[in-house]
Amino acid sequence: MQVIATEAALRLIQELKAAHGPLMFYQSGGCCEGSAPMCFPLGEFRIGSRDVQLGDIGGAPFYISAPQFEYWKHTQLIIDVVPGFGAAFSLEGPGGLQFLTRSHVFTPEEVAALRFAGRL
Repeated sequence: MQVIATEAALRLIQELKAAHGPLMFYQSGGCCEGSAPMCFPLGEFRIGSRDVQLGDIGGAPFYISAPQFEYWKHTQLIIDVVPGFGAAFSLEGPGGLQFLTRSHVFTPEEVAALRFAGRL
């Protein structure tokens, strides 16, 4: 799996779903918010034709830009939650918690499995 979420992140996703309905995520590439996972109501953020869906976390699709995917394609993104005020545009921002991306570099065996599945 190219993106997973910790139990804490999954709990927050469920809380946000209860308050806002279906959700989606986009891994920000820098700019205003730094490189952070951004959470939006489903369909509120426009996905580009080259964006890559890494998978789903908590039932919410998770996207990344094609250039970032090329850079991180050998890395599993692990979405976690830490105290703090998240990105201004992300739904969790005002709640005193923020989503955070951690990572795990895939082993050669994991890379081979991703290639076999057509994910790399």
